[in-house]
Amino acid sequence: QVQLIESGGGLVQAGGSLRLSCTASAASERTFSTYAMAWFRQAPGKERSFVGGISLYGDSTYYADSVKGRFTISRDNAKNTVYLQMNSLKPEDTAVYSCAANQGHYIGPWQERYSDWGQGTQVTVSP
Repeated sequence: QVQLIESGGGLVQAGGSLRLSCTASAASERTFSTYAMAWFRQAPGKERSFVGGISLYGDSTYYADSVKGRFTISRDNAKNTVYLQMNSLKPEDTAVYSCAANQGHYIGPWQERYSDWGQGTQVTVSP
């Protein structure tokens, strides 16, 4: 089990960029590299939805269609951190963004496959 802490959220104008970070505490680099990671988001009044996932060593990623080409997930196992680079932001990207982990290889959208979740960080995109 790992504790996940997100950071980097904030207010940005449409068309701008933000980079979110998710750091796993209570985990060594060796442990963190056994977790596939993903980002989800929850907009006001909506259910939580999948943003994208990344494999154990970052060689494979998978994105929701709504963010493909604009968002990039990466990870640095030496820093126990996964990143979400968000470019060309739109007002509809406004949401609380959370990272999630599963000790396996799954990087898809089924939330039940993820065992550990962060508290989330707010991203607000103004028109």
